Amino acid sequence: MPDSLNKYRSMRRFHETPEPAGAVKPVVGSRPIFVIQKHHATQLHYDFRLEMEGVLKSWAVPRGPSYNPAEKRLAMMTEDHPYEYAAFEGVIPGGNYGAGKVIIWDHGTWELIEGDDPVKAVAAGNLKFRLAGLKMFGEWALVRIKGRSTKGNEWLLIKHRDAYANADVDVTEVAPLSVVSNVDVEEVTAERTWISSRPARTPARYARAGAPTPKSETKEAPKTPSSASSAARGSTSKKAKAPAAAKTSRKSPKSPAKRPQRATR
Repeated sequence: MPDSLNKYRSMRRFHETPEPAGAVKPVVGSRPIFVIQKHHATQLHYDFRLEMEGVLKSWAVPRGPSYNPAEKRLAMMTEDHPYEYAAFEGVIPGGNYGAGKVIIWDHGTWELIEGDDPVKAVAAGNLKFRLAGLKMFGEWALVRIKGRSTKGNEWLLIKHRDAYANADVDVTEVAPLSVVSNVDVEEVTAERTWISSRPARTPARYARAGAPTPKSETKEAPKTPSSASSAARGSTSKKAKAPAAAKTSRKSPKSPAKRPQRATR
């Protein structure tokens, strides 16, 4: 079987970039992980990665994910990335492929909600799944756009119309920070590169800064999209705007949830 990481490795100079070469294998028997990395390269985008076949199947989402089912976000499928890339946050030096700053915007686990073979679902161009992260959860789909290009790498990332669908809040605006270092992508420096031998596990709680609240952390799951919308706003003031509250949440000593610790080398 060909090594699916050959393309990834051929595009990188590991004596210059801190990105992992791909030596760590997934934890056998555990639920597959996902990670979304906010990547400010030539242009800001979000790299959405799902663990599958021992690697991370990857899509670049220019505008990031949306909880609004009506907003079908373009997702360009890219080369497979190594499993431990889910633990990479730092700076890719200039002159290297993907040069720019990277933060771990969200991570967690995922599962299929239709079918029993994710590899076949990707090959068929229709992958339906459920996310359990810190900002991303509920049901989603990745659907390949047919006949749009000869490369066949153009997909759509779509939120299903479940209890967490929300047309009122832009999760990328209200929750912009890293879930491991609590900084935005522009604050990352080469000296603050965060790398681990394995992807970081999701902490029990995180100050979501306006992102919807998972069912596991509420006494009653939201029953309607409107109730999910209220949870997503996360504001006690009727006049307060969610994005403004979110951007200051990591500086407020009155945050109801424990903030994550800054990561170290």
